[in-house]
Amino acid sequence: SGKIEDSFQKADTLVVEANVNEANQNDMDKLMKNAFYPETDTIEKHLSKETYELLKAKTNEFNMPSGLINRQKPWFLSLMLSSMELMKLGFDPNLGIDKYFLLKATGKKKILELESLDYQTNLFTGFSDNEQELLLLYTLKDLNIMEQELDKLIRAWTSGDAKGMETILLKSLTEDQRLSTVYEKLIYERNRNMVLKIEEFLKNKGTYFVVVGAGHLV
Repeated sequence: SGKIEDSFQKADTLVVEANVNEANQNDMDKLMKNAFYPETDTIEKHLSKETYELLKAKTNEFNMPSGLINRQKPWFLSLMLSSMELMKLGFDPNLGIDKYFLLKATGKKKILELESLDYQTNLFTGFSDNEQELLLLYTLKDLNIMEQELDKLIRAWTSGDAKGMETILLKSLTEDQRLSTVYEKLIYERNRNMVLKIEEFLKNKGTYFVVVGAGHLV
């Protein structure tokens, strides 16, 4: 949108959730260390039979060997499987709106983070076994309808249908209230923290252009 591009041009500072372009080896090492169980542990010990069987079926579809998934933690598998399905549907992570504006801002504008990669890693590693399983279970269920749901989500986003977006994003929570603690940590708690930082920006001079996932806005 021209309005968005114009606003970006007038801003002194770009603010993103996490500056993915600045991820260093330490960030990646920490992420990978927290994404895997020790050699003596496996994911099967942390999941119900139902979730584990669903996981095996879905990873077989992706031709992922069992040895590759056995030591991965549920939260990491949830993110990885979602990403794989998105790429299978033709979506390119390099065309994400945060990466787009980070590329345009580098060397031209100040760049700040509302969170950080470290914060986001700690968020997922802080989930209990039960919360991780719920996240994985609903990810596995949603993979089968992701194409239809994404079509609806993109139509709602493009037309500014906030209520429609909210209905889609809260679908899993509406179906299963056990997910309330996951939504609290992934959405609501982060919203409150982001708002506190944005309120501080409003007290300063200069213009801040803030990019967050649309799920936080509705």
